[in-house]
Amino acid sequence: MGLHVRVTPRAKRAAVERLADGGLRVRVTQPPEDGRANAAVIELVAAHFGVPRRAVTIVRGAASRQKLIEIRDG
Repeated sequence: MGLHVRVTPRAKRAAVERLADGGLRVRVTQPPEDGRANAAVIELVAAHFGVPRRAVTIVRGAASRQKLIEIRDG
């Protein structure tokens, strides 16, 4: 399954929200440095969908706030 994700780094609190267009808004507390925000996004999305972290991959947008994330069956 592929999801379009809008990421907000350095947020006050971590959260996953559904958007009207079917995508997700993911807020992470980590800064976008050295892949820390991407790692936090993967962890949050995995927890939200109840799958292991290894099942979540950033397909496109690793250096962007707009990402395409793939979730495989655990």
